[in-house]
Amino acid sequence: MKFPTLQVKLDRYEELEKELQDPEVLANTSKLVEIQREYGGLAKVALAVREYNNRAENIEVAQEMLEEESDPAAREYAQKELDELYEEHEKHTKELEDLVVAGDSITRGGLIMEIRAGAGGDEAALFARELFDMYMHYVEAQRGWKTEVLNLSATELGGIKEVTYSIAGEGAYHRLQFESGGHRVQRVPETETQGRVHTSAATVAVLPEASEIEVEIKPDDIRLDTFHASGPGGQKVNKTESAVRITHLPTGTVVQCQDEKSQHKNKSKAMRVLRSRVLEQMQQKAADERADQRRTLIGSGDRSQRIRTYNFPQGRVTDHRINISLYKIDQIMQGDLDDLINALLQFDREERLLGDGSKK
Repeated sequence: MKFPTLQVKLDRYEELEKELQDPEVLANTSKLVEIQREYGGLAKVALAVREYNNRAENIEVAQEMLEEESDPAAREYAQKELDELYEEHEKHTKELEDLVVAGDSITRGGLIMEIRAGAGGDEAALFARELFDMYMHYVEAQRGWKTEVLNLSATELGGIKEVTYSIAGEGAYHRLQFESGGHRVQRVPETETQGRVHTSAATVAVLPEASEIEVEIKPDDIRLDTFHASGPGGQKVNKTESAVRITHLPTGTVVQCQDEKSQHKNKSKAMRVLRSRVLEQMQQKAADERADQRRTLIGSGDRSQRIRTYNFPQGRVTDHRINISLYKIDQIMQGDLDDLINALLQFDREERLLGDGSKK
């Protein structure tokens, strides 16, 4: 069987097709939504594999007909039809090879992104806000993508201490998976009177959004704490304990959410983030345990790694992992990220094709 990893996805897709016709599933709204989400995520790959398999069968039939045909005119027609099938099949084979190289990221639609201000005080918080706006502009330019803020902690000057939000849409995780890491800005802050260039930083984390089916978190595995939500400067913004903090006891992962006035809604959002963080840890552990599975150079996921510099005086954005510099910082800060993202994806593709020969 060619493309066994993709065939597994088709098998799972067909399992889900049957489940979507099950009356018990149709009666369970939460399970139905989860299955529909996984089903939709697998559709692109599964339908491509199904088409590939169908064409392979058509080629076998066409070959048999050609072998059995004795009339010269009919043989010529059958050969022409077979040549066209082969041409389409070869093109489709290359497309499936690209899907194999892309790995699981191609079938995962949603992600959760976290941006935190790093060293640099108020200037770092303002830069974190600009990164958040940059990604929001990028999302707005994509067809069918949607965002939802899950938690946001702002500063009095309009910056962001940290923000957590989801991005959903076809190809969202695949396109943004390599944004994790340290982002550094070099510029003259508005508060700087001597005209000196300052360096500040923010970190970005991109987590695959996990479903309840993919990551099951048992009630006994979490501790839930509630508290009053606070705004800039620490002042209390409501009278009820609507903010929640969830601790995942097996891993020690802590998530808190306070944006909603409802404790129930805050808990729901916090659980989404928690599942994604736990999934990320599971994936990392699995990758570490498999000798033949490695993170690519640009996808280490290490948030302390400096991946990109935004130099405003020079109008330059440099991605240090692939040594690319683009002199269009204004457009990039407005969400024009395709040149950077495409270069990263191409580098990742080439590195995966090299296999273990490029392991460092």
